Amino acid sequence: MTDTFLSATPPAPIRQRAARDLTRRARWKPAEILFWLCAAASFFLLPDQHLLLSEIVILGLFALSLDLIIGYAGVVTLGHGAFFGLGAYVAGLTSIHLTAEPLTGLALAALAAAALGLATGPLLLLRASDLTRLMVTLGVAMLLYEAANKASWLTGGADGLQGVMIDPLLGRFEFDLFGTTAYGYCLIVTFVLTLIARRIVTSPYGLSLRAIRDNALRARSMGIPVGPRLLAIYAFSALIAGIAGALLTQTTMFVSLDVLAFHRSADVLLVLVLGGVGYLYGGLIGAVAFKLLQDWFSALTPQYWMFWMGLVLLVVVLIGRDRIQTLPRTLMRRLHAEGRA
Repeated sequence: MTDTFLSATPPAPIRQRAARDLTRRARWKPAEILFWLCAAASFFLLPDQHLLLSEIVILGLFALSLDLIIGYAGVVTLGHGAFFGLGAYVAGLTSIHLTAEPLTGLALAALAAAALGLATGPLLLLRASDLTRLMVTLGVAMLLYEAANKASWLTGGADGLQGVMIDPLLGRFEFDLFGTTAYGYCLIVTFVLTLIARRIVTSPYGLSLRAIRDNALRARSMGIPVGPRLLAIYAFSALIAGIAGALLTQTTMFVSLDVLAFHRSADVLLVLVLGGVGYLYGGLIGAVAFKLLQDWFSALTPQYWMFWMGLVLLVVVLIGRDRIQTLPRTLMRRLHAEGRA
């Protein structure tokens, strides 16, 4: 028994139980299928809203990238917008100086953002507290913002990057003013990246990330290489954020310093507050709620929409997302009980 306890390899029943649990987690749930069916149907049912839907999908992909490191790895950050902005600028510069083919720009933006993640990751993950991580990530984002502002000969500075042109997707689908191609393009890219992220978080690697999030010391004592695994998911998260930034550039054909502004990082955190962390669809659902509320409040009271958005966030935080989600079922049960009485 002592030999079994001290063995580095878990007993066979434990391994089998873990494998069954991972298989169960990897199965597609009806709610997931319904979500993507609704997303696909919106392409045909809401042709007048493709521009808004493109913004929602891009924001959702950005939020998904942040959820990977906050919800699954427990790494807090205030500067995730640095990867988003870098991807946006790389896609824009690629279209001007190299090629206007969109997939090439997307790939280069992803590589540049992942490289920045690998370069800055050791500063955050190896020997840092949460407060240190917040300050370092914020500092990286501010440095990148000022670098883009000063290098006006390359980035256009405060005037933005001019002359961004994107060729038709796959040589056939032009980016029109109504956002039809843009929405289909963003939706397909987001779906593919969600599949990859889903495969990662339902794998043994994803299980080890949750172990690190819950107790890094215990995970290290179990033999899990904490630093390398956090660095890997941080770089992958940066890659997805860079792709989200590139999608914004390619669908709007414009880049400005706004993509590196602090509110980018703040907005995506608010999206996760609305949608929830620790499951991939929190960022996607939160992006839908955030953009629809923002659009509605802006039309209702253009000068005070941020007040109403802040009020909604306070309600969500104070009441709790779980209580809000279960409120309709609770009301239905009470109404059903009263009807029977």
